[in-house]
Amino acid sequence: MAIPIPGTPVRGSKSGQPIMALFDLLGRSWAMGIIWHLDQGASTFRQLQTYCETISPTTLNKRLKELTDAYLLERTPNGYALTEQGKELFQLIDPLGKWAKTWAQHFK
Repeated sequence: MAIPIPGTPVRGSKSGQPIMALFDLLGRSWAMGIIWHLDQGASTFRQLQTYCETISPTTLNKRLKELTDAYLLERTPNGYALTEQGKELFQLIDPLGKWAKTWAQHFK
């Protein structure tokens, strides 16, 4: 499956609104986890595989390719890292992570 492209049909949007294309990409298994982990710095494939625990090598390869093709990740001498756009995206979703922790307290 190719990366969701704004302006083309994506999950949840026949017109491919940019926000829906982004949600389609980020909703794929382990996409958010990879971005979340890479905010701490570059990681090799093996380090990401350890972090993602249950991810298969095939799925990890696919996710890394999709996130790289979407200009959110890049290969560096130290492994995979967030691009400037990836870092900007993380800064936008980080507050959601903090909010989710507060929200989760309602279920305890």
